Amino acid sequence: MKPFLAFVPLVAGLLVAAGSVRAAGPSATPPNIVVLLADDEGWGDLGLNGNQMVKTPNIDSIGRQGAVMDRFFVCSVCAPTRAEFLTGRYHSRGGVRGVSTGLERLNTDERTIADAFKAGGYATGAFGKWHNGSQWPYHPNARGFEEYYGFTSGHWAEYFNSLVEHNGTPVRGSGYIADDLTSHALQFIEKNKAKPFFCYVPYNTPHSPWCVPDEFWNRHKDKPVPQRGNEGERENIQVTRCVLAMTENLDYNVGRVLRKLDELRLAENTIVIYFSDNGPNSTRWNGGMKGTKGSTDEGGVRSPFFIRWPGKIKPGTSVREIAGAIDLLPTLTQMAGVKRVGTKPLDGRDISPLLFGSARRWSDRQIFSHQNGNVSVRTQQYRLDREGALFDLVADPGQKMDVSAQHPEVAAKLRKAVAAWRTEVFGASAVAAAPKSKEGKKEGRAGKAAAAAMDNRPYPVGYREMPRAPLPARDGVPHGTVKRSAGAPNSSYFTSWSSPDDTMTWDIEVNETGNYLAEVYYTCPAPEVGSTLELSFNGAKVAGKITTAWDPPLNDHEDVIARSQSFMKEFKPLALGTFRLQKGRGQLALRAPQIAGKQVAEVRMVALTLQSGAKSGAGTLE
Repeated sequence: MKPFLAFVPLVAGLLVAAGSVRAAGPSATPPNIVVLLADDEGWGDLGLNGNQMVKTPNIDSIGRQGAVMDRFFVCSVCAPTRAEFLTGRYHSRGGVRGVSTGLERLNTDERTIADAFKAGGYATGAFGKWHNGSQWPYHPNARGFEEYYGFTSGHWAEYFNSLVEHNGTPVRGSGYIADDLTSHALQFIEKNKAKPFFCYVPYNTPHSPWCVPDEFWNRHKDKPVPQRGNEGERENIQVTRCVLAMTENLDYNVGRVLRKLDELRLAENTIVIYFSDNGPNSTRWNGGMKGTKGSTDEGGVRSPFFIRWPGKIKPGTSVREIAGAIDLLPTLTQMAGVKRVGTKPLDGRDISPLLFGSARRWSDRQIFSHQNGNVSVRTQQYRLDREGALFDLVADPGQKMDVSAQHPEVAAKLRKAVAAWRTEVFGASAVAAAPKSKEGKKEGRAGKAAAAAMDNRPYPVGYREMPRAPLPARDGVPHGTVKRSAGAPNSSYFTSWSSPDDTMTWDIEVNETGNYLAEVYYTCPAPEVGSTLELSFNGAKVAGKITTAWDPPLNDHEDVIARSQSFMKEFKPLALGTFRLQKGRGQLALRAPQIAGKQVAEVRMVALTLQSGAKSGAGTLE
């Protein structure tokens, strides 16, 4: 399919114009809100956007029965988009600089969209991949969501019967993860049908691993793939088929949500939104756009966006003005008549006049995309890429011709805007130290290293609201011969622990002086049983011995395409005992002063639980 089709209007109907539908404002009866967020789904993965290889009638119906925002922009990776949706602010302002090792955390002084709706009398729930912090007060229950079911990490290794959590308590899910998350969202909707609710369902598919129920895989495993990505020779056809199958599973689950709203007679007063968190996670058809996940080019940051609100948004509405995830907080609070919480200035704007057709004038704007030190900026017509090249996205939607020489004043204006944005968001000193290379990979690595160096936040421990603080391998640092089980820290564990000099450390801050139960989640084969483990923090120590063998196999993940990383297995908790920790910051260190065999153990996580006067039964996973 030719690239220009990426910008053809997607649904029947005229471009939203002044007076095309009646003006609308906050609802007299507070509307329910359902936000459905896909993970790594590209703009081109849906039928309504021109994909002829997939059937997505339920997702498409949201756009057909409401509005399609044709140019809606998110971030190039997962955690930043989630932060921008939650806050209405660029993710870098809120401390989110990456997707793992603490860089994914949203600063605790940021106020979220859930804070606003909770304060406005709404029941609030989130069901899925949180990816903005695990320990209290980063946890979703501390960010305005009264109900939470899912996992707080990013990339997850288990897609069937997954180890997740419910309001901080570890639980084992049932069935395929997208189905399971949806089931819990439906329970929340049923429970709160008599009052307004804000239901956020951040799925973790079609993110890899390539795992999907047979019912959906069998539809695609031998199916032709006639629509191809820009770099067809690099496209893995089996991956594309799996993405299509996973997308159809998402469509099935979206259908479950829509049917529940119909069944409860809530559909007429419920705003339903569907979008994705970044561009496609593989080379595949995406309307001819340049870039995939991780890129700040058009294809890496343009997301599908469908919204319906019966009686308020005219069916078949197509909005071509640019917008983004930063706009959802001001828009939804305005539509619902809810006051935002917090005083920090927003980067987003209320786009409801575009949806309602009441916008008499709409000024052009600039939307910035940032990833690993790379910044691009989008206007209604142009994109200035990370290297300073200018592209006319109306005439050249595939970003093939640099027109900065033909439009030097536009290029100069946008380069100046990028420089000013960098200074405002990161500060002059950080900008001065930023990498200057135009070679993408080098600049990205340097930017990532700079982001890590900038993150000096410890992991919090010792809050009565959630006494058990998880410290997964993802958040720790291996020393000596210890290494991670996978290159990606999310959903990994520590292995190759063989020397008394080896340690694993976590930079923590104890919020409250008290007695803490220390647990280590381990595996250890029978020949290696007998090592002594010691956990220490600022002079306090607790020790215990591994006396029970625990050597489970890697889980049967039912992958349809073999994975190369992030395998997982069951880990057994070993209670080392209780020790007294003083309030303050320091390094929590795990070592083995006595080793019984060639290896000590594999470690998934350390957990510290505040004992004195703490609530019981609370905990969390990574």
